[in-house]
Amino acid sequence: MITTSGLTKVYRSRGREVTALDGVDLHVREGEVYGVIGQSGAGKSSLIRCVNLLERPTSGTVTVAGQDLTALAGRGPRAGRGPRAGRGPRAGRELRQARSRIGMVFQHFNLLSSRTVQDNVELPLEILGKSGKERSRKALELLDLVGLADKAKSYPAQLSGGQKQRVGIARALAGEPKVLLSDEATSALDPETTRSILQLLRDLNRQLGLTVLLITHEMDVVKSICDSAALMERGRIVESGTVTDLLATPGSELAAALFPVGGEASGDDRTVVDVTFQGESATQPVISQLSRTYNIDISILGAAIDTVGGLQVGRMRIELPGRYEDNVVPIGFLREQGLQIDVVDHDEPTLVKEGAK
Repeated sequence: MITTSGLTKVYRSRGREVTALDGVDLHVREGEVYGVIGQSGAGKSSLIRCVNLLERPTSGTVTVAGQDLTALAGRGPRAGRGPRAGRGPRAGRELRQARSRIGMVFQHFNLLSSRTVQDNVELPLEILGKSGKERSRKALELLDLVGLADKAKSYPAQLSGGQKQRVGIARALAGEPKVLLSDEATSALDPETTRSILQLLRDLNRQLGLTVLLITHEMDVVKSICDSAALMERGRIVESGTVTDLLATPGSELAAALFPVGGEASGDDRTVVDVTFQGESATQPVISQLSRTYNIDISILGAAIDTVGGLQVGRMRIELPGRYEDNVVPIGFLREQGLQIDVVDHDEPTLVKEGAK
């Protein structure tokens, strides 16, 4: 549904160049919720704004629903700065039409304070040239969909932050998009409101078949609703995949961040192992079986368990007596149970690091 290839964005100011995106390749499948996570300055906002060409890429391509948006020029404020720009008014109309099929939800809501809630939702429909009766009907349907049917005549100043974001989501859906982009939509909200907005996005994804691309710096957002995720650093995607695949990937930074566990070896003659459980294995007494089978004492240094995409997932850091070479067989036992095993602070042989297949 969304594909970027070799996407680069360079900002130029006063003779200086800053590379915000450095050859980003991204693939978001139809109907999934895809999260892009990274620290401030990683390039997340530039990426999502290039997806709908609010920012024109310096190079590379953006394809949404099979249409190459970078082939459409338009006459926007940045026309002429991106690839293949300046192809006349027809391309501009095509780009505007393509953008109308991509909804955008902003961090700070971007509502017009002088308009009622209903009027804010109707705004995109006005731009599309819809009749007043059609605008009103559609806006009220959308407000009901996001749980704000009783706020149609209210003004933004009378709403809470969560309600304002629901209005923003309703407005983003006015053009009946197939793709919804979320630019840090929950970062200005309290935890409880964040959970309700994330649940709304997931519900819309399922009910309407929306493909959702969201950027965030919060791991809990990825954990709550994302099917797939990518980690951005310095304008590049350094890791990506489905959340379940990432959790099964040895040394995955995203997996470790989603389920952080702490604890250090109590001595040089100890082996510390991170164990990742998924699905049915999360409820099996694997550690106690290991202890009984090999008659060894196991210390649990840390643990975390949660539900990701309806799948129960957990990570546990355990300490085994003896050095790594003394624990090859017990570690092999864990891998035979279908668990992901990472030995902490030890250079395992490459073959062992591949884990269970």
